[in-house]
Parts: sequence; structure tokens; C-alpha cells
Amino acid sequence: MPNPKGNPQNLEPAPSDRDIKLTEQLNFRVTKEMKEEVKAKDDPPEFCRQAIQKALNEDKEK
Repeated sequence: MPNPKGNPQNLEPAPSDRDIKLTEQLNFRVTKEMKEEVKAKDDPPEFCRQAIQKALNEDKEK
């Protein structure tokens, strides 16, 4: 009989090679077309993080 509470290893965070841990979440609305384009990328979350960081860096330069 399977454990109804799941496998304890599934509760551990995935290993990461990042210097700074990703602990926060950000939610926002986009058009259907934007969502489809982002989802078509190889790594959609990393694509979004890089795009946001690029925009933040450009904003600092102003």
C-alpha cells in the first residue's frame, strides 16, 4: 500500500548551483500569445528571470 503522505524525498528542495537561492514567487497576467511564446522556450522560468533582470538593469542605467 503506498504512503498516503507521499515520498519524503519529494519534499526536499531540488539541488541548485545558484549563488542566491530562489525563495520568492512573482505572479502577473499576460496575454495568451505571450504565454504560448514563453512556454515554447527551452526553460521558461529562466527565460522570464533573465528578461526581468535585463529590464531592471536597463532601468538602473537611466
